[in-house]
Amino acid sequence: MIKKILIGEVRLGMYIHKVSDNWMDHPFWKNAFLLTEQAELEKLQGCDLKELWIDTSKGLDVQHGNSIETDRPVDSKPIQPLPVEQKVEKVALADELVVARKVHAKTKAVVVSMFSDVRMGKSVQVKEALTLVDEIHLSMERNSNALMSLIRLKTADEYTYLHSVAVCVLMVALGKQLGLRGEELKQVGVAGLLHDIGKMAVPHEILNKPDKLTDEEFDIVKNHPRRGWEILQAVYQVDVPALDVCLHHHERMDGKGYPERLSADALTLHARMGAVCDVYDALTSDRCYKKGWEPAEAIRKMAAWKDGHFDETVFRAFVKTVGIYPVGTLLRLKSGRLGVVIEQSERSLLMPVVKVFFSMRTNGHIPVEIIDMSKSEDSIVSVENPGQWGLDTGKI
Repeated sequence: MIKKILIGEVRLGMYIHKVSDNWMDHPFWKNAFLLTEQAELEKLQGCDLKELWIDTSKGLDVQHGNSIETDRPVDSKPIQPLPVEQKVEKVALADELVVARKVHAKTKAVVVSMFSDVRMGKSVQVKEALTLVDEIHLSMERNSNALMSLIRLKTADEYTYLHSVAVCVLMVALGKQLGLRGEELKQVGVAGLLHDIGKMAVPHEILNKPDKLTDEEFDIVKNHPRRGWEILQAVYQVDVPALDVCLHHHERMDGKGYPERLSADALTLHARMGAVCDVYDALTSDRCYKKGWEPAEAIRKMAAWKDGHFDETVFRAFVKTVGIYPVGTLLRLKSGRLGVVIEQSERSLLMPVVKVFFSMRTNGHIPVEIIDMSKSEDSIVSVENPGQWGLDTGKI
């Protein structure tokens, strides 16, 4: 049951259903969560808020039962138990890549199957997708760089499917950075996987048109969030975050997005996350009508958009997730060598782990060397365009 209670009545073990109607009024990344940490309780009590909502079906009730009101019906869908947090042993990148490639391939196959069913007017079955999101999460717990290095491996022809896989991986990574966990982290992963399912309602010749779209064609494309939301509404396994992200991942903080032109106060954390992850992967991917930007260039351009496109706090967390030099970025080193970023360093966003493989002096390949820039006397000079050197960083 949803109850509105006074801040002074909050205690550990309660499930916070909503802190405030305005996400910006409180210091939490999320509006709904199980209150298990004393630090979170003290942070709530220190907020300039007098009341919040709890869900007694997912956590403890007030001790004396003196709640202010019950203003919403109980959700008719069965409550999914929060999964037990697992202690996962970290592994080397090379070891996790073996597993990550299998997870990536399986996830792609499931997305292709689901999206093809939608194209043919069949109902969507997402049960297998839910399991795969768990596998993605576990892979990233073992070594987050493995899947992050694979999401750029896509051709223009398979963009729609692998874009969904990539946004799923990015949503899980960003969610972990923002402190999401358990069922909420799983659901944002599912949201990333399903966010573009409405594109299956867009005619193929428009979706893959290499030339500029007409105004009428662009209007059809812009309707894909609503069409996706309508498709997912009929799927009982899909929870609120997937519906929210599907409908709102093209909204902007300044209200200039689509389809509902919502602005900051009306956008949930999940929708804000979806907007950043969707744009980043779109910018860094080859499409039928353009070549993708390099990861570092995409981050730089997104950071320069000061027109209210993204939530600044979420974007900063995203940069911390992928790094100033994201995986796949080609770097020129002071030593006159080129290397591609393969991992982020825990010490500094500016000091990634680099696979050095090319000499600018001899204009040729050299024996591969793995360098942690945070421990090296060498240094980064600039970001390079692989095309200018005849290189494909995705195959290095």
